[in-house]
Amino acid sequence: MFDVLGDVNWIGVLVAFLALSALGGLWFAVLFGKLYNASLGRDAAAKPVASPLFFAGPPLVALVVSTTSAFLMAVLKIDSFPDALLFGLVVGVGYLAANTVMIAINPNFPRPLLYALISGSYNLVGSLLTAGLLVAI
Repeated sequence: MFDVLGDVNWIGVLVAFLALSALGGLWFAVLFGKLYNASLGRDAAAKPVASPLFFAGPPLVALVVSTTSAFLMAVLKIDSFPDALLFGLVVGVGYLAANTVMIAINPNFPRPLLYALISGSYNLVGSLLTAGLLVAI
């Protein structure tokens, strides 16, 4: 059942990884940057500390998410757009957004629900985007 590496859409993984990375930059820097800063208790205009982890971490995670989704979709034999969107919705809500809420609900987040809304919705949209691209490519 799990011998599907040959069935994984590796070009789709590459495209989904690039799209998910771009979405993250757009989401957190352009669309919701000020609100994201507020959710973390920072000044709205604060800029992130530019470090190797800041630049390499999110794309590496996007690669892991894209590869994992492609692997699971190959195991489940998901090859239609409606099934891919259902998969993206289930993973996006059931794992990614739910885990984001769980992480946010701790004393270190000054505005946990705002953080969960911004980051969780990114994870949901990213999951839908990834799953859709994996069957479209």
